[in-house]
Amino acid sequence: MGRTVEFGITTLCYITRKDTGDILFIVKGRTGDPNNGKWLGIGGHVERDESPDECIVREICEESGISRDMLTKLELRGLITFVSDKYPTEYMHVYEGEVEDGQGVKASCDEGDLIWVAKDRIRDLPIWEGDKIMFDRLYDDDSFFSYKFRYEGEVLSEKIRYK
Repeated sequence: MGRTVEFGITTLCYITRKDTGDILFIVKGRTGDPNNGKWLGIGGHVERDESPDECIVREICEESGISRDMLTKLELRGLITFVSDKYPTEYMHVYEGEVEDGQGVKASCDEGDLIWVAKDRIRDLPIWEGDKIMFDRLYDDDSFFSYKFRYEGEVLSEKIRYK
């Protein structure tokens, strides 16, 4: 007999403006979304027959209006396994992107408002605790990273660094 497994494969990209160093966040605003009220990078769920690389390009364009040719950098930087007692497990592919400037970026989309934030302010935003750990690797270390973050409700109860 087969086993039913519930999990999601997702992508997440933090896009930096080359001219200012600011980072693009989406303030999630959909009721029922586990990320409602949180500030996140751009991204979403990988669709059937889609690679994570294809997904992140699609999601960036859909949510922000930034096309692939506007990105001067798009690099897979890490993997996060998100485990929760409230939500299905997610395997997140974390990307780092860069644009020359913020021209052409939408102010909002159907998932929330888009806001550029100075890099020195990102850890003060209403974000998941594990994101603060991830930012240390994303912005202070050029190496590929892999973590497992386990949450009890909104509280980070376990973190395991694999790489």
